[in-house]
Amino acid sequence: MLVLKFGGTSVGSATRIKEVADLINDSTKKLVVLSAMSGTTNALIEIADYLYKKNHDGANEKIAQLENKYYFEIDELFLKDECKQKGNDLVKFHFEYIRSFTRDMFTQYEEKEVLAQGELISTALLQYFLEEKGANSALISALNFMRIDKAGEPDEFYIRENLKRELKEVKNIDILITQGFICRNAYGMIDNLQRGGSDYTASIIGAAINAKEIQIWTDIDGVHTNDPRVVENTHAIAELSFDEAAELAYFGAKILHPTCVMPAKIANIPVRIKNTLDPEAGGTLITSGSQKQRIKAIAAKDGITAIKIKSGRMLMAHGFLRKVFEIFETYRTSIDMITTSEVGVSVTIDDSKFLTEIVDDLKKYGTVDVDEDQVIICIVGDLIAENKGIAASVFNAVEQIPLRMISYGGSNHNISILVKAEHKKEALVSLSKGLFESVRF
Repeated sequence: MLVLKFGGTSVGSATRIKEVADLINDSTKKLVVLSAMSGTTNALIEIADYLYKKNHDGANEKIAQLENKYYFEIDELFLKDECKQKGNDLVKFHFEYIRSFTRDMFTQYEEKEVLAQGELISTALLQYFLEEKGANSALISALNFMRIDKAGEPDEFYIRENLKRELKEVKNIDILITQGFICRNAYGMIDNLQRGGSDYTASIIGAAINAKEIQIWTDIDGVHTNDPRVVENTHAIAELSFDEAAELAYFGAKILHPTCVMPAKIANIPVRIKNTLDPEAGGTLITSGSQKQRIKAIAAKDGITAIKIKSGRMLMAHGFLRKVFEIFETYRTSIDMITTSEVGVSVTIDDSKFLTEIVDDLKKYGTVDVDEDQVIICIVGDLIAENKGIAASVFNAVEQIPLRMISYGGSNHNISILVKAEHKKEALVSLSKGLFESVRF
């Protein structure tokens, strides 16, 4: 069985839903994971914000706007009057449920119930449309099998056993539809997967059922050699390893979330990135293999803050780094890059929520300098130290650009450099010219 995930853009309108239905309506058995229609989750977050503020008039106005959008799409989607009525009844039911929260108290648990309505609506609409086309399809609820534990991580045993039970009940169905992102928590309440969303759902499901392949359908034809929004003439990469894909996702490639890769990697299930707008494009295939001695791609991660801690007592000072890292752990702030010398250590973070508190605590151990508005640029591929010339080619490409930090050797798959945000485009373009202009993909 294949597992296919379609994002919000892929089901963002009646036209797109029809295109997805055509893509999946063939003779192969598949389980299709859907996001909410594009714009829906953001609209529901805005509605929740009004509910938190007890502005029920504002919430009702936004609810009506979103509801009317769905009625318009339903009119465009279905041909038969009975199917249109069924779609309208579905939307009316879900939005009446959302309106039921316009009361004095509104909690974070209720917010998650509100947010779940987007995926529940999109999956039902696709199933209704497939029914109108006479497809052999069925809708199964992710709330019946997708669960996280008390730590917020997927409960793999629960998911596997309950999904198997669900699949037995629809064993003669070719196309199964379910929701991405949403789940239940350890207490049975509606929740969500947070990190990775629907991509993560698809990967978890694929691993649970030992799928033949996991396909992530989006609006771009695979992972590109560089950010196509910034650099011209980028190319889709035919193949990546799981480790390379994880590095690119973590360091800024928006097409895939880092958490999506892990369940597939552990189960050794190929992941393919495909373009809904250009289904014939080859896309990117992610597997356990890797092309040796090859730079694959470049990604950039914005909003980085660099922190340098300098201590004259650091040399031979036992426990210094442990004390530094414990401060970041106290404030639950992850470190992206780290470089050290005998008198200091520099780190980068992408979450500055507790920056003031972190700096105050670090000052107990040395002088502290902070540089905000930085960008991590990550060069990814098979970059082990034995590959002569790779590091030189990278640094030659950016020889005219001031580098704040360099990280090389922590992984066999990336070289990371830190530059000011104002140098981001120049660095990305220079790296593309220096590393890829003579390479064919």
